[in-house]
Amino acid sequence: MILEVIATCVEDAVVAEANGADRIELITAMTEGGLTPGIGMIREAVRAVRIPVHVMVRPHSRTFVYGEADLRTMEAEIRAIAETGAAGIVIGALTADRTIDEAALERLLLPAAGLQVTFHRAFDELTDQQAGLRTLMRCPQVTRVLTSGGPKPATEAMPAIRELVREVRSSSLTILAGHGLNLETIETFVTETGVTEVHFGSAVRKNGNGLAPLDPVKLRALANHLHH
Repeated sequence: MILEVIATCVEDAVVAEANGADRIELITAMTEGGLTPGIGMIREAVRAVRIPVHVMVRPHSRTFVYGEADLRTMEAEIRAIAETGAAGIVIGALTADRTIDEAALERLLLPAAGLQVTFHRAFDELTDQQAGLRTLMRCPQVTRVLTSGGPKPATEAMPAIRELVREVRSSSLTILAGHGLNLETIETFVTETGVTEVHFGSAVRKNGNGLAPLDPVKLRALANHLHH
């Protein structure tokens, strides 16, 4: 079982690695759903830990429908991230009618050669997740989908997530489940859905607060639970 933990600063990344995280998703602006962190923080985080660091590439929190200036910004960010030694990026782009923007995705994948690519929770805004999954399966560079199975917390969408896990079984995609998971429900959730990767944010922070530091005790308990 792979445990991905959100880090919003270098200290988070260090604490996450020390307490059992297998991978970092590095972001800023947690309360806005995650935006691209500064390049200095990315460099320092990659230098500070040995586990893979995946970096959010999202220029603003207004929408997942991106114009030309947005796409040029994201391409520049991806090129810069690739030079830091980060293991991957986390991206997503939608059309106005809530399908995956394939043209935008194609553009963003070009500078991402050699990086792992996660399609983020923009996936949960799709009108048809099965069609979205088929689109992503045609992009071998995209290695995982971060999803809660729709707009609700993942624990309320277990049948949908189980179906997504089944759909990707013979592909190069992995379902990374996140949003609303916690230590109390994780065992049932994993058993019910068959996921092999989970994503944690606020639930492993002090007082469950997205703006608080990671809680080493909570994180270690979760990691021990998942890894044994």
